[in-house]
Amino acid sequence: MEPAEMNAIPNGKGHEAGEETTAIAIKSQSEDAAHTDRTPGNAEANLAESSEVMSNADDKKTPHFTDFEGKTSFGMSVFNLGNAIMGSGILGLAYAMANTGIVFFIILLTIIAGLSSYSIHLLLKSSGVVGIRAYEQLGFRAFGTPGKMAAGIAITLQNIGAMSSYLYIVKYEFPLVIQAFLKVDNPSGEWYLNGNYLVVTVSCSVILPLTLMKQLGYLGYTSGFSLSCMVFFLIAVIYKKFQVKCPFDDYVYNRTVLGFNTSVAADPGGVEMTPEGDPGCTPHLFNLNSQTAYTVPILAFAFVCHPEVLPIYTELRNPTKTKMQHISNISIGVMYIMYLLAALFGYLTFIDKVEAELLHTYSRIDPYDTLILCVRLAVLTAVTLTVPIVLFPVRRAIQQLFFPNKTFWWPRHIVIAVTLLTLINLLVIFAPNILGIFGVIGATSAPCLIFIFPAVFYIRIVPKEEEPMRSAPKILAACFAFLGVLFMVMSISFIIIDWTSGTSKGSSGH
Repeated sequence: MEPAEMNAIPNGKGHEAGEETTAIAIKSQSEDAAHTDRTPGNAEANLAESSEVMSNADDKKTPHFTDFEGKTSFGMSVFNLGNAIMGSGILGLAYAMANTGIVFFIILLTIIAGLSSYSIHLLLKSSGVVGIRAYEQLGFRAFGTPGKMAAGIAITLQNIGAMSSYLYIVKYEFPLVIQAFLKVDNPSGEWYLNGNYLVVTVSCSVILPLTLMKQLGYLGYTSGFSLSCMVFFLIAVIYKKFQVKCPFDDYVYNRTVLGFNTSVAADPGGVEMTPEGDPGCTPHLFNLNSQTAYTVPILAFAFVCHPEVLPIYTELRNPTKTKMQHISNISIGVMYIMYLLAALFGYLTFIDKVEAELLHTYSRIDPYDTLILCVRLAVLTAVTLTVPIVLFPVRRAIQQLFFPNKTFWWPRHIVIAVTLLTLINLLVIFAPNILGIFGVIGATSAPCLIFIFPAVFYIRIVPKEEEPMRSAPKILAACFAFLGVLFMVMSISFIIIDWTSGTSKGSSGH
């Protein structure tokens, strides 16, 4: 029989469960999970299974956890996980720093990076105990069918929301980039300036072929290119810091002289940057205002990649828990540096005048700036290449929920991908306000996938004989789950406040 398709999860971030490669493997695992109980005898069996898995991992003579032998290299795995972490939210980090101050921002970013690494540790530890590298199957092992359903639904909703947000960026930004490159001040309905046509074109020509890949590891090259685009964005932000001078006396002048259609580059909700309204050019080390609380959830989800961790682990060549943890730490560390530099130099360039979408702020200086236009195109490319990685976990979750005992089959693989992509395109084209709904979904599913599920699965799966309920690791995991509940309540509260007040303070997306 053919090996089962590998799991995949996007940046933003959904999960795919690792399918067993044969019906026999799946059946045996499911039966074992179905009969799991919390008795000492069963705990001993789990420990024995864990020891067997560890011994297999040591001799590396046979594939581990599944009958599929991973072939993805260490470097490609880093690219895939890094691309899963990197989201469009990097464009709003300078705005977050403006509302927290440099020092407070660094403290928050450091804490959240550490929490993300710890969360991945919990997932890897749980998967190592029971020999499972599928998020949904961990849920099944911990809580039976309800746990599997909860994980699958959370992954599906989270990743569909992430993919929709990325395609919204393509829909609204791509026409503006083309319009600026062609210097078309007053478009007259050209098809190539219509966002709906462009999003369908990009989906069919670029995204669909990549989503049809059988294994996630093949996307390592596109992930590397996507990260290169974001590195280009970072270099441009650093360069512009030394080109743009405060207090921006030439903003209104440039806009008048160029006669530029402000709808191309200006954010309707942005701050008008005029010399009279300039609050000064002194950065703040600490800053607390009405916007500060809204930035905490944004930063909390800056390192969302947990749905992708187990699928990437499954496809890793000669996989071990230590190696996967190193991949996670490297990916988080690189993204930490990129996030910090992008936020710092973006903030130091515009200080309090920075907007929620950083590139819009540059466009207010010179809408025809070739470098910034190239950067916007690079960001669009990066976002587009992230969509296939996000779709992989959704497809895996659907397979785990509806076809748990089926081996890989190309027609089903293709139909699920085409159906998902069609649904997301329809949402983006016909539901312009759907992001508000996905904001609520993200506020509930993301904390579950990042904080709550890894912690409670760990508590339930790791045998009491190995770690008693009152042991330090399990108490720490319980606190971690409670932290996730706090983030969920906080995020939902801010969204409700935004809706009731008619503002959009918390609208920064991942």
